[in-house]
Amino acid sequence: MNTFMHLLNGGAGNLAAYLAAHVLLCLVPAFFIAGAMAALIPKASITRWLGRNAPYRVSYPAAAAAGSLLAVCSCTIVPLFAGIYKKGAGLGPAITFLFFAPAGNILALAYTGSILGAEFAFARFVLCLVFGIGIGLAMALLFWRDDASHDAQTDTLFAEQASIAPAATGVLLALMAVLIAGTLKLWPLTATVGTVTLPLPWAEAWQATLVRWVPFDAAKGEEGVSVQGSLLIVLLFAIGLAAWKGLENIVEGANRWTWIALGLAAATLLVAALRLTPGPAGLEVALTGRALAVGLAMAAVWRYASRLEAAAWQAWLWEAWRFVKQIFVLLVVGVFVVGIVRQLIQPEWIQNLAGRNDLLANAVAVVFGVFMYFPTLVEVPVAHMFLDLGMHRGPLLAYLMADPELSLQSILMVAAVIGRPKTFAYVGLVALFSIVAGLAYGAWVDGVDRVWIAGGLGAFVAALVALLTWLMSRRAPPARV
Repeated sequence: MNTFMHLLNGGAGNLAAYLAAHVLLCLVPAFFIAGAMAALIPKASITRWLGRNAPYRVSYPAAAAAGSLLAVCSCTIVPLFAGIYKKGAGLGPAITFLFFAPAGNILALAYTGSILGAEFAFARFVLCLVFGIGIGLAMALLFWRDDASHDAQTDTLFAEQASIAPAATGVLLALMAVLIAGTLKLWPLTATVGTVTLPLPWAEAWQATLVRWVPFDAAKGEEGVSVQGSLLIVLLFAIGLAAWKGLENIVEGANRWTWIALGLAAATLLVAALRLTPGPAGLEVALTGRALAVGLAMAAVWRYASRLEAAAWQAWLWEAWRFVKQIFVLLVVGVFVVGIVRQLIQPEWIQNLAGRNDLLANAVAVVFGVFMYFPTLVEVPVAHMFLDLGMHRGPLLAYLMADPELSLQSILMVAAVIGRPKTFAYVGLVALFSIVAGLAYGAWVDGVDRVWIAGGLGAFVAALVALLTWLMSRRAPPARV
């Protein structure tokens, strides 16, 4: 019974920490962006760059370039992936975007270089780029019929839209500004503009209670729940209740719950952007550059949204709410299960299982990344900890390529968007390519001759092409006699 309660507390604690620290400034803007993509952008604006009929030399580099600008985790990227896919992006470019954004974005690469070295960061960038495009191409080849059917469906669904309105463009850019301002950990966003102390002496005692309820080890990349986080969880549930009453039938018109939900969402994002620190004198509230930037960006969203026609903004809110219902419950389940599994896995196992560069060690690193998911950028110092524990640099790279992509919750969310067969294929390709990347880089570190490394990579590509060709031939209709 004690073990069961320990695992249950681990799952609940992981979920509480995740909701308090990452959902608001990452996922909330992402859902609104995904809804705006689906409702406000004409299909031609997406398919011109990312459509299945766009030239490969254009669509795949464009998908990787778009992903490189977003410092978001695998959970946050899924709603954005869902938005561009529903709007008509080809499966291959959309998958490249899904893969590259969490693992190969500029901020993650810069942070990797500062912690693990420039050579490691360069290897991560090159392999993420090449293999991200390779995974996208493989998915496009495997599911070309489904991709064509999906393209035809979006033609029918969005045929009436011809051009994007200036107000819609403003809404999208302002929402992107909210996401960027809320996620980037750079000065002046992290700077403190001013502070005020609220006379709340119970705040420090409440923080101590939260630490007892949700214990954590920061050295392992774990996160607890702060006083601010507990407040945000309450606000998040309030948003959900108001949204259920105000957005479920938004296409029929707004009601008072609609405005309550939107007001709560805006207020909650502002609270999340502040810095709340409990102390003996009370609760210190620090106004940060992030709060100012988020506030200005949300004001811009409101300004441009007020210029949209009623049918347009109602469709936008409905699509955003649809994505929440489709994805959020699976996210919660995934985070809870990961929290349970993390109680069973010890980082010290890395020394015995991944201290060398072979197939098993790289496979273990990939599987470890699925169940030891960390939010974006946190995986880098955790990787440094693994390195200190004796992890070989080859499996370490495999872990860093798989961890941002293959968290259990993101797998469940992706399956809700593209279905289980495509998701299984995507997970298998990411795992396969991550293992190969780790083996190749590990061989480089170990001083293996470059000719052998190049030959091994060439053999892998040839075998993959042959396998894909064989699978496509089996799916092709029999020739008529």
